Amino acid sequence: MLIFFFLIIVSTLFYFYYKTKQIRATLPIRKKWYASTASIFLGSFVFFFGINQLTIFQSTVTYIISGIFIILGLAMIIYNFKAAKHYHKFVAEESRLNE
Repeated sequence: MLIFFFLIIVSTLFYFYYKTKQIRATLPIRKKWYASTASIFLGSFVFFFGINQLTIFQSTVTYIISGIFIILGLAMIIYNFKAAKHYHKFVAEESRLNE
């Protein structure tokens, strides 16, 4: 499916964007926020890759491996969404204190 291929590409681009922002950031909380945001997109890449494999191949092994990818991707998205939400509370305060 073309839509999953597009979502995989977009997830990869956003992952590299936020990973680059993380490397260039100097403040520690902002680095953690960028890292967790990048990991959200890495999880979405794994999730969409698993779904894409389900649409391409139809075998028992594919179902098992794709299921693992989908579960792992969802777990990464949920965990890092909570982490990004937690760190986002402190980003403005950290910027204000380090001016």
